[in-house]
Amino acid sequence: MTRVVIVDDDPMVRTGLRLILGGEPDLDLVGEAGDGREAMAVIRDLRPDVVLMDLRMPHQDGLTTIELLLGRPAPPRILVLTTFDADDMVLRALRLGAAGFLLKDTPPPKMIEAVRTVARGEPVLSPSVAQQVIAAATGRYAGREPEARRELARLTDREREVAVELARGSSNAEIARSLSVSVATVKANITRIFAKLGTDNRVHVAMKVRDAGLL
Repeated sequence: MTRVVIVDDDPMVRTGLRLILGGEPDLDLVGEAGDGREAMAVIRDLRPDVVLMDLRMPHQDGLTTIELLLGRPAPPRILVLTTFDADDMVLRALRLGAAGFLLKDTPPPKMIEAVRTVARGEPVLSPSVAQQVIAAATGRYAGREPEARRELARLTDREREVAVELARGSSNAEIARSLSVSVATVKANITRIFAKLGTDNRVHVAMKVRDAGLL
């Protein structure tokens, strides 16, 4: 059973998420909070596995809360919820160690699967958001295509295929289906990609793929 806490200052958003997640037999919605300060106490007391975290909140914003939570021993996995009006905040959340991000209007089945994916220890990059985040980040670094192509040249053909799927926001299971391989094979390829590119972050890989013009 995956224990979940919702952190959002909008009561309607919290209600919607309760309706979406509450009926799933493997998800236990154990609590919620309306701002970052309240979230710290709720999460400390309830010890959830996954936290759905808004970024813009009164009293203590989501970025501060994420940083404080991930500084604790055995922190929960954090899935950022966004309306995508703040590119920089989403990027900063990922750099702090958030497990991924979703638009608040993500269809319910995708939202449920995202929570399960994060609970398994896999990151989630909502495809519609991922492309905009990558564009926002890479747009600041014109002329990086040659460097990115040199770095990606270290990858095998299969690893490049996996890297492109990562950049599209695909989960491990989706990549496995797309390439007709096992999830274990996808994970092995991702491990090698990270090692060759000197990273442990899917967003970094996605940025390299976009810089290289492979999307």
